[in-house]
Amino acid sequence: MTVREQTEQWERQSLSPYACRAAESRGRARPLEPCPMRTCFQRDADRIVHAKAFRRLMHKTQVFLAPEGDHYRTRMTHTLEVARIARTIARGLRLNEDLTEAAALGHDLGHTPFGHAGEQVLDEIMPGGFEHNVQSLRVVDRLEDEGAGLDLTWEVRNGILCHTGGERAATLEGRIIRLADQIAYIEHDIDDAVRAGVLYPMDLPLALTQRLGFSHGERIDTLVSDVIGQSRDRDDICQSEECRQALADLRSFMFGAVYLSPTAKAEEGKAQDVLRFLFERYRKDPDALPSEFQDIRAREGVERAVCDYIAGMTDKYAVERFRELAIPRSWAVK
Repeated sequence: MTVREQTEQWERQSLSPYACRAAESRGRARPLEPCPMRTCFQRDADRIVHAKAFRRLMHKTQVFLAPEGDHYRTRMTHTLEVARIARTIARGLRLNEDLTEAAALGHDLGHTPFGHAGEQVLDEIMPGGFEHNVQSLRVVDRLEDEGAGLDLTWEVRNGILCHTGGERAATLEGRIIRLADQIAYIEHDIDDAVRAGVLYPMDLPLALTQRLGFSHGERIDTLVSDVIGQSRDRDDICQSEECRQALADLRSFMFGAVYLSPTAKAEEGKAQDVLRFLFERYRKDPDALPSEFQDIRAREGVERAVCDYIAGMTDKYAVERFRELAIPRSWAVK
């Protein structure tokens, strides 16, 4: 038996009856010869990690635009934290950790520069709107590998698409991503807000900290343990009503105290103006788009090509393009 076949045999014998086994995957759009070492889901995780879009996540904002400090989260660190939380839940439920990890690693590949501020402005100006989960799927299906896409398995693609929005993932592993994403971003945003001086630990509502924990680690442990306890031996991913409501209340608190605060919003308008300028500029002059977007322009229209280009930019690259196109060279700050 190959290493992959041994892993698949272990999955058949050891995983929960509700788990998605690699040998039972619905497969890929373009079938591949099986790898002797890796299952199809392990292979997908590797493909995502080696993708250019994944590397760009390290230079995309999470909440605070252009923070001064080395320890603020980026879209990359957020993704890694989601992947770790998701794997822990999957392990506790005897679900497929490799599928869970692959979907977690790919869930934000389509996120815009400047965090949700960038997503909001693209949703406003792109005909038909913009959703980062749909764009993440487009990245792995259409944009990566010089337009060929990563050819991921159906289950990983479904987990990426359904990590947010109205549609639930078809697998339990995919459903884990939605909760792991919420747990990760709320908790690390508290951590970053405290670091930025926007929030103090004592500002958190006492009733919520008494229920979930007084530290970053305690709250994550409470929420993860609750998901595992509530979902064990069930065909769904669940939370207790107490923890579900506490997490929702904590999210509401963060919107009022952090996400809409002057510190978090200070540069948001400027960032959105940068993306509006770039969208209009490339829409009017699509010949200036890089060569890899010209085929999209020809097949799917100018707006689609411009949106794909801008959504894939890092924060720094978007600012550089704006400076190059909008500011006369003689005025540029050295």
